[in-house]
Amino acid sequence: MTTSDTAAAEPAATESRAPAWRGGFGRLWTAAVVSKFGDSLRAAALPLLAASLTSDPVLVALVTACGYLPWLLFGLLGGAVADRVDQRRAMWTVDLARAALMAAFAAAVALGHASIALLIALAFALTTLQTLFDNAATALLPAVVPRAALGSANARLLTGQQIAGGFLAAPLVPVLLVAGAAAPYAVDAATYVLGAVLIASVRTGAPERAPRPAGATLRGDIAEGLRALWRDRVLRGLCVATTLCNIGMAALIATLVLHVTGWLDGGHGGYAAAVTAYGVGSVAGGVLAGRLSARTGRARAVLAAGTVQAGCLAVMGLVRSLWVTVAAMAVFGFMGLVWNSQQVTLMQERSPEAMLGRIGSAFRTLAIAGAPLGALLGGAAASAWGLNTPALLAAGLFAAAIASLAALIN
Repeated sequence: MTTSDTAAAEPAATESRAPAWRGGFGRLWTAAVVSKFGDSLRAAALPLLAASLTSDPVLVALVTACGYLPWLLFGLLGGAVADRVDQRRAMWTVDLARAALMAAFAAAVALGHASIALLIALAFALTTLQTLFDNAATALLPAVVPRAALGSANARLLTGQQIAGGFLAAPLVPVLLVAGAAAPYAVDAATYVLGAVLIASVRTGAPERAPRPAGATLRGDIAEGLRALWRDRVLRGLCVATTLCNIGMAALIATLVLHVTGWLDGGHGGYAAAVTAYGVGSVAGGVLAGRLSARTGRARAVLAAGTVQAGCLAVMGLVRSLWVTVAAMAVFGFMGLVWNSQQVTLMQERSPEAMLGRIGSAFRTLAIAGAPLGALLGGAAASAWGLNTPALLAAGLFAAAIASLAALIN
């Protein structure tokens, strides 16, 4: 193990420092939680809308696949731009644009003009905007929160988002749908507006940037970010493992509504219960992620999380019981939050501040690269071999990811 690898695997000594709620972090946290609430309403309602428009699993999965595609096309560009612009301004501008898109989509649904083609176009447009927003947010957080508090800040951000998204939003979808098919999307549009106002009010700016060399280009900036990611052995190995897991996750997410409502005969209520269980488990994972990483080190915490997640997926694919699936989703969510919070913190800790946008975008783009394929594989597997097979496919991919990561850490 190299010196840098050992540092990643050792217990984190800075986990006890918490970020201050006043000022920039409190507003960013609130904006992230509010936006996640609206996004989760849309994410839970959209598969139900897609399933009502077509019974073809491949078409349902195609909506999810097109939601990932912009990361392949624009993800690296979004990171390079995020390192050049005022990150706060980029974030609130993107939120206003997303609010306009969601308001128009809600009107189309209310008027009965929804179609699979429209759902695909919406997924593509929203994710295109997200490539800039997410990269800017990753780069801005270390300018708002001391580096020693990054682990706690990331865990709190993700935990708050899971409370709003998994615990509060998903159970409200059936209630909102009673008011009309467009209601979840109209609420999502409103949350984007509120998020934009909160982000615009943050007064802590991004760190000072050194003057750019003459002749610097976006292409050169992108290449520099890719090289920096490749040179860091820990981040490179984590990126490979995350890519494999994301292929499996996309296969599962794209067909989860069919798994629960079809294979398990759980109906819309069962689907809401499974999504809610995932959210509750994620909240618990956020509370305990710091303690786990303090005992094992960030990299080994990720390894343990992925191992348990692979087991949960295997149980979901083999045991035909709604309540077993709900329990497995809770544990899966717990370990998913541990994985995500430690992964983001590792990236922020090991990256130069001036390159956070580019390194973050390189990591995300490469990690998400297989997700469209995973969504399509999930739909194809469900059509060919049964609605439970995407979960088994995901379990195998998670196992492969953990094997590759274990070879790096041990």
